[in-house]
Amino acid sequence: MLTGAQAELTLRIVVRRPPPGVTFAVQRGSVELLPPSANLPDALVFDFTVRADGVTSGGQPRFLGPCTQGPPTARFVYVNSGHRAGQAGTRWDRRAKIPLAGITTQMVGEVLETPGARLETEFEGTGKDGGPTCATVKSIVWRMVGTTMR
Repeated sequence: MLTGAQAELTLRIVVRRPPPGVTFAVQRGSVELLPPSANLPDALVFDFTVRADGVTSGGQPRFLGPCTQGPPTARFVYVNSGHRAGQAGTRWDRRAKIPLAGITTQMVGEVLETPGARLETEFEGTGKDGGPTCATVKSIVWRMVGTTMR
């Protein structure tokens, strides 16, 4: 079990090129949904916070909070789409699993030491079948960015 300080960490998930007409939302807890913080012409942006526990222990941080899902050693965030995102009258009922495993204690420390910084990742919102991306997204890379969107 990790020990050490807890810190609040800002995360941003960008869903690139989501299929038109499909609603997306980050799952909070078991039933609450977090809508996009920005709806751009070619992307949806989700900004939220998690708590990182064990940031001074030197090991992998453990992520806590209503947006985190899964076992303590393998946390992830669900990005729901279609019916699971609260959209009525759609054929889509999916969710993409965004792993937090790529976030290291060093990354957390750097973000906490940089005013206005956050950790960000992105993924393609449209799957091979033309519907919303679902299942575990394997191409996730977390990076530190400043206060403006790239």
